Amino acid sequence: MRIAACRPYHAQTVGRTIVRMPEGKSVFRIHYLSIVGRDKPERYEWQHCPLTQDDFETAFRLGGHEGIGFVTAFPHVTKVFRFSPYMETVMDVREFHTEDMRPLDSARGDGSHEFACYAEAIIAAEEYHAWARAATVEEYLAHEGGKTDFPVFSNAKLALYWQQT
Repeated sequence: MRIAACRPYHAQTVGRTIVRMPEGKSVFRIHYLSIVGRDKPERYEWQHCPLTQDDFETAFRLGGHEGIGFVTAFPHVTKVFRFSPYMETVMDVREFHTEDMRPLDSARGDGSHEFACYAEAIIAAEEYHAWARAATVEEYLAHEGGKTDFPVFSNAKLALYWQQT
């Protein structure tokens, strides 16, 4: 197996909001996330990004997203998670380039598909727990989330392991 180099990772939640879509039924909680400490902060940190969170919300509302769910929005990549209309105990996800919400394919060359970075995985778990515990959609939407700091202490352990064994 060939291991690609991984950049340092320390994500932080920098904002949350609820967006109700123009059709009146669909609702998404947006989690704004920055990756701090990397070069090119304009690409990874909302406070340095030319796109504002208000601009993102305006574009998101116009995107035709349907359902109930949540969004993980980094300045460089956005994922839209929804509780599936096909089976609501399953979560569907779509990936986009944040700046213009063009679809993004996160498929890997070996047939696998990116699930989530660390922050997205924790947020997905929290959102899923809130969904499972809620008796109504409004009760789910009242959940505010918990964890806001997502440091990864070693971003090279897989490569090191693979080289040593």
